[in-house]
Amino acid sequence: MPDEKIEVRNLKLSYGPREVLHGISFDVYENEIFAVIGPAQSGKTSLLRCMNRTIDFVANARVSGTIKVDGQNVRKIGHSFFKRLAGKRPPRFSDVFELRRAVGMVAPLPVGLPLSIYDNVAFAPRASGLTRRADLDAIVEKCLRQAALWDEVKERLHSLGTKLSGGQQQRLTIARALSHQPEVLCLDEFSIAIDPVTTMRIEDVLKELRKEITIILVTNLTQQARRLADRTMFLWNGEIVELDSNEVIFSDSPKDRKTYEYVNGIFG
Repeated sequence: MPDEKIEVRNLKLSYGPREVLHGISFDVYENEIFAVIGPAQSGKTSLLRCMNRTIDFVANARVSGTIKVDGQNVRKIGHSFFKRLAGKRPPRFSDVFELRRAVGMVAPLPVGLPLSIYDNVAFAPRASGLTRRADLDAIVEKCLRQAALWDEVKERLHSLGTKLSGGQQQRLTIARALSHQPEVLCLDEFSIAIDPVTTMRIEDVLKELRKEITIILVTNLTQQARRLADRTMFLWNGEIVELDSNEVIFSDSPKDRKTYEYVNGIFG
């Protein structure tokens, strides 16, 4: 059995009086592709935002339960780098900024910085103190290659990233997320603005990346989950209907009839 990278226990999330996650529990293993499928409004994106604490930016969000990354409860991480206690073992993450670097997230629609293609990818390494041009060049090229974008932009790295097509901007967003060197990469409908050929190229990249990092893939494309994931979780109305290997989830006889009906397009 592989090691758990993320442990979620009795996670509840409410927006004001409306509860959207109803006490769910599951594990994500090291170096796996873990897919989350389910109809709209099932809580899939909200779940990702709980994992890297970007849910903190939602004023009326209320979270309870436990989320552990490498054994540390991320809900107890303070915002200050100086909250380490003298004489105590340093925590895995000393603040939420370290957590968000380790648990990267790519949104469904591209969010490009108003900078050049090069500077979009180099932004995070520079912010962490890297200044040597050769090192930055290497990171930019590596991340753009991983996002299947290098060959299309290598001759115009200093043009504005916001001038790229929608699909290219989405891949630039993926490259920027990879520049953080994340340990977990959360992809929220990454292929929504990308053509099928490019989607397949990025899927091939993700299969390679899983050797180095853990990938959590939220997708409405059940066939994409079937192609990519090691395990798939079916989330419906904020509850886990079924979580199992793809061999079970996408078989003719999953444990729950709802799973069969959803993955075969009978509802959803």
